[in-house]
Amino acid sequence: MQEMTAATMMNFLYELPQQFAHSLELDFSRLGSYRRAYRQVVVSGLGGSAIGGDILRVYARSRARIPIFVNREYEIPAFVNEDTLFVAVSYSGNTEETISAYQWARKQGAAIFCITTGGKLVEMADSDGNAVIEIPGGLVPRAATGFLFAPLALAMEELGVLPALRTEIKETAAVLEALREELHPGVEGEQNLARKIAASLKGALPIIWGTGGFSEVAALRWKAQINENAKSPAYYNIFPELNHNEIVGFEAPASIISQSAVIILRDHLDHPRVQKRMDITRSIIEGRVKEIIEVKSRGDSALARLYSLIYVGDYASTYLALEYDINPTPVKVIDYLKDELARE
Repeated sequence: MQEMTAATMMNFLYELPQQFAHSLELDFSRLGSYRRAYRQVVVSGLGGSAIGGDILRVYARSRARIPIFVNREYEIPAFVNEDTLFVAVSYSGNTEETISAYQWARKQGAAIFCITTGGKLVEMADSDGNAVIEIPGGLVPRAATGFLFAPLALAMEELGVLPALRTEIKETAAVLEALREELHPGVEGEQNLARKIAASLKGALPIIWGTGGFSEVAALRWKAQINENAKSPAYYNIFPELNHNEIVGFEAPASIISQSAVIILRDHLDHPRVQKRMDITRSIIEGRVKEIIEVKSRGDSALARLYSLIYVGDYASTYLALEYDINPTPVKVIDYLKDELARE
């Protein structure tokens, strides 16, 4: 396999909009037999393979008539039964927790289909007669969010769980195409928002704040991307919940707080009271933390605005890796953990 470098990750990021365009061309006809009234949808995955489920959960919150849950465990909730649509998502197709969850869903009688590039998940699905939506391989899972979200969402459209969303997916691709021209490595210095953020985060402890029901998934994504790309700790929380606990924790220890950088993800449609909370909260921590950075969404549709926040974080985390002279692509600790688990 060709060695993956920082340039590899940058290329993955630049090509993200094409993942949405490719997803629109996928064939969902095999899902025809899955059309019926479900009581809930459960998306099961881990890490980069789970983020598509989280984006779907947040996006569908005001659109779907049934609840959508994300499962990150070996086992699954007791409520999963024949009235449940269960989607197993694993980019590699070999994620052991997802394979275990699939087996549990089969035992509990759920309707199951899979989204993957191959692996054991395809073998099990083929053996059981369950549908598989195969997506292109060759990426690291965290760089495949378009492939891990858009086919999932389009499947929900096909099954009547979500209303038509192809226009929003097309707009999302267009917004990201415009945004990448401002964020790619050819744009130097402060003209590049992601580079500027990365420079501010260097040597700091990143804390990312989003809003419940919308940018919470973007905040989670920022946190995970900083972990995996920059190999650095990062934490996230959401408004208004953080105003009932975390905001009190900015007094001690002053030495750590002063090295924290707070990133606030903002959307013009955030609840007016939440917007006011953001302003007041900023005034409380100003002068106590190293930096406060605000990132504003772009686009018209909810999906485009959400992904615009995610995309800036993807680039910023990669530039932060470069600030630390780290190759953002490998995840050696995760590989080691998997190898150790395989020995048992």
